[in-house]
Amino acid sequence: MAKQNVIDMLKERGLLKQIVFEEELKKLLDSGSQSFYIGFDPTADSLHVGHFMQMIVAKRLQDAGHRPIILIGGGTAMVGDPSGRTDMRSMMTPETIRHNVECFKRQMQRFVRFEGENAAILVDNADWLLGLNYVEFLRDVGAHFSVNRMLTAECYKQRMEKGLTFLEFNYMLMQAYDFLVLNRKYGCVLECGGDDQWSNMLAGADLIRRKEQKEAYAVTFALLTTAEGIKMGKTSKGAVWLDAEKTTPYDFFQYWRNIADADVEKVFRYLTFLSLDEIAELTKYNDERMNRAKERLAYELTSMVHGKEVADEVLAKVKAAFSGDSENMPSAVIPAGVNQVAEILVHVAKVASKGEAKRLIQGGAVSVDGVKISDIAACVTDSQLANGFVLQRGKKNFYKVTAE
Repeated sequence: MAKQNVIDMLKERGLLKQIVFEEELKKLLDSGSQSFYIGFDPTADSLHVGHFMQMIVAKRLQDAGHRPIILIGGGTAMVGDPSGRTDMRSMMTPETIRHNVECFKRQMQRFVRFEGENAAILVDNADWLLGLNYVEFLRDVGAHFSVNRMLTAECYKQRMEKGLTFLEFNYMLMQAYDFLVLNRKYGCVLECGGDDQWSNMLAGADLIRRKEQKEAYAVTFALLTTAEGIKMGKTSKGAVWLDAEKTTPYDFFQYWRNIADADVEKVFRYLTFLSLDEIAELTKYNDERMNRAKERLAYELTSMVHGKEVADEVLAKVKAAFSGDSENMPSAVIPAGVNQVAEILVHVAKVASKGEAKRLIQGGAVSVDGVKISDIAACVTDSQLANGFVLQRGKKNFYKVTAE
């Protein structure tokens, strides 16, 4: 049986969004190991769920025999990517950028190999961008860009309504130049990224063709969104981070355990390495058995990000929270529209008033799905209301809660 082309595999899992010269690229990737790159601007001191998906794609390509070049945008972060933005990004100091770059480097080593065959390379575009002579750069690179064409790019069109700064207008040229530098230095032939990067990536491939008279390719991948089209990886507390100090492994596990049923199969395909047949078997139900699939999904992803030992510990905590200290956890049904934890305590846990419920929360005596509640205004998620959750009051009182 012939080995499946990596592009076909990515399409089969629903990951591939846009591609240029598909057949030529497939032949090139089948002909031997090729270098590709994915870029990350260090706008925070940790990777988040959106980055996680890009690292999984990099791992898939590396496992198929190709060499990843992981580009950290220490230089482009000085400008700020306008893609997907309606406002200008906050300016960061060089010291903050350097700190974030180091944090990214440590986390990325969990996903791609930096040793052995087709070992990944880590580069920082600050090494070539910050020392550029601007006039020479405009003559060498800017001459190949049409302003009229740039303004039709989606990343700029969105910003035009509120005002596009000339600083941001340079971003496409800088990202295109990155691709050119990596092509010259490492023979990089392919840039990969999220679908919101399509215009910038096409610009880089076109610059290589103009400057080097070589073929270059771009592939974008679907963004990780819910069935409603909302980007995944956000909670009421903010982003879901890969750093255990910013999002605990338990909270990370619970995020995936509580996603909507409609999103489970897609997340399995995008982020895990389970076979499509196994995923289909796990997600074929439309009843409470889907909760087992969610638990498996949460466990797989927590293992990948934090390690199997941590994932085992989290799973044990989750099961303990759901089993409580008794074999028969009492069940309770709350009225439709009730989602505030303090109010749920009154309905379910024999608490006399919302005032008392808030005092219990402030005293650290209340948990939902094993996560301690500290905010007196905290609410359970829509997913928890839809799928049920465990409310804990004190050490021994557990309630399995569902909504009407």
